[in-house]
Amino acid sequence: MKSFAADQMKIGFIGLGNMGSRIAQRLLDHGYRLEVYDRNFAKAEGIAAKGAVVAKNILELAHTADVVLSCLTNDEAVRSVFLEPAGVLAGARPGTTVLEMSTISPETSRELHRLSARKGIDVLDVAISGSTPAAEQGMLTLLVGGNEDLFRAAEPIFRSVAKQHFLLGGPGSGTAMKLVVNTLLGLGMQAIAEAVVLGEKTGLDRKRLLEVLSKTAVVAPAHVGKLARIAINDYSPQFPLSLMNKDFQLILNAAAKEQVRMPATETAFYVNSEELDGGNEEDFSAVLRRMEEVAGVSNPLASHAI
Repeated sequence: MKSFAADQMKIGFIGLGNMGSRIAQRLLDHGYRLEVYDRNFAKAEGIAAKGAVVAKNILELAHTADVVLSCLTNDEAVRSVFLEPAGVLAGARPGTTVLEMSTISPETSRELHRLSARKGIDVLDVAISGSTPAAEQGMLTLLVGGNEDLFRAAEPIFRSVAKQHFLLGGPGSGTAMKLVVNTLLGLGMQAIAEAVVLGEKTGLDRKRLLEVLSKTAVVAPAHVGKLARIAINDYSPQFPLSLMNKDFQLILNAAAKEQVRMPATETAFYVNSEELDGGNEEDFSAVLRRMEEVAGVSNPLASHAI
């Protein structure tokens, strides 16, 4: 098994959005040689200014990389980047390792594993749990599916970008676990929204309500940071509504396939979709404002929303 130490390999990184750019920076900070690609050339240039090399195209990047990491928006983007004639699998050498970090369906993950194996390319699906601040601080949690020996070998990379990493099982297990995690993330935010509106309608002070709620054991750490931002109506996107909406669709599609009833998740998806239809690129916590509007709650800070 190859070494994944920083001084013994070259990483190709595809997808430099909010999460990908921060993970790429962490790898640079830990001494990895990075060649990067993004459809938005300005994003690639931003990382290049910090020490990465910009690839002309995906084929060039894949052909020279020992490990390819990708952090993409959805299943369609992953299929395009990996499976098209000018994609990763067309350019990568046998023996290349792929760490695919996008939130996609387990079916697409398993397909990527299967098609890559035919070309002698090893794959781990490495789903990311955590916010953009956590990515900057190297405090992410990684949920991994694939070969155990490869998982152990890749741990130097995992430790560079994350606080903890777990192997969940075979191909697609990492992405499946991510859907479980994000079910709780989305449902938890909807539950908080409903509970806060109930408190407001019964006469509790909004600021004090949010402050005290953040101190209770029933609010998950992932939601605690949202409450301080909600208190000042700051819904600027850390985890955009559009991505939560996409994840809800993946969750409900997986549930339908497995014949699992998820009535609460369906309702949370409905509210998320309503807020998304407003057209603004906001954080998924904006469902709380949606519930306040539906309930007719008067929010004195609403006119000063960020």
